[in-house]
Amino acid sequence: MIASMMAHPAAWLGIVALGFFHGINPGMGWLFAVSNGMQEKRSAGVLKALPPLAFGHFLAMAAILLPVAALQLAITHQSRLRVGAAVLLMVFGIYKLLHPRHPRYMARIGPSRLTLWSFLMATAHGAGLMLIPIFLIISNGAARVDLQGHTGVSAFGTIAESGMGIALLSVLLHTLAMIVTAGVIAWLVYRYLGLRLLQKTWFNLDLLWAVVLIVVGVIALVI
Repeated sequence: MIASMMAHPAAWLGIVALGFFHGINPGMGWLFAVSNGMQEKRSAGVLKALPPLAFGHFLAMAAILLPVAALQLAITHQSRLRVGAAVLLMVFGIYKLLHPRHPRYMARIGPSRLTLWSFLMATAHGAGLMLIPIFLIISNGAARVDLQGHTGVSAFGTIAESGMGIALLSVLLHTLAMIVTAGVIAWLVYRYLGLRLLQKTWFNLDLLWAVVLIVVGVIALVI
């Protein structure tokens, strides 16, 4: 795993950077944390909302990456999986551009179900899809290294272990970056900035996210 980080530092940094981006987006949960703090009238209310938000986001990322890691074993030519992921990213990005509003059922999930809300919101944003091209770069490189000196069944097991391990570590690092960012922003908004910040200075991150999905999909398709 350490060798993988040394071999692909930019890819691992990208996973953390995407977590940072998700954390900035109020649609991923920090607004709920601020609301929880205001309801309880104390900073502890903000912090209390973070673990369920993090767990929901973790589940949403794992629900995407772990099946992809498993699918790697069933596909002889990895380029097929890369092309499929790239096309899926572009299609989802175009969909988000054409349908920017969140599904209405999101509004009916109360604060007591933050883990479910976080899972559904991350899934609706296609957050896990963005990790697929980065994961494939890392895992394919790790598989080539691990296969040296292994044959047959042992090689199959080595690929499975490295792929799943990289997927889980990717999800953990991404979620940690997301929730730390969201927590810091939620605390600052609750204590110092106030919700007027959203009305005055916030920009449309959902629009930017849709564009980024399409751009990354195109890049993953051509490289």
